[in-house]
Amino acid sequence: LHLVESGGGSAQPGGSLKISCTSSQFSLAPYNIAWFRRAPGKEREGVSCIRKGGLMPQYGDSVKGRFTISGDNAENTVYLQMNSLKPEDTGVYYCAASQWASGLLEETYEFWGQGTQVTVSS
Repeated sequence: LHLVESGGGSAQPGGSLKISCTSSQFSLAPYNIAWFRRAPGKEREGVSCIRKGGLMPQYGDSVKGRFTISGDNAENTVYLQMNSLKPEDTGVYYCAASQWASGLLEETYEFWGQGTQVTVSS
């Protein structure tokens, strides 16, 4: 499964960005999808995940109430809407997929994208 992230870029604190995860070759429908991020100088952390069928979205404590994960089967895409962005949201955001994993432990996800850069600064 080849995952491709897009939509990263720059935003000011308090702004919004929406990033996407898709696969051009396979349907994402059978997979649980998660977003992870790696901030400069820090380990990768779980941001959000959603189960196949758009069920049971979960969020890391640092993004609860600000980020929203959603899926669009027709577009074969999973989105991460990021609002009220903070400088500490800066990092490379990775999309990951698994048919079995359902949480935010990165070692449980088999398939990974290359990442998209998100930079929040004034």
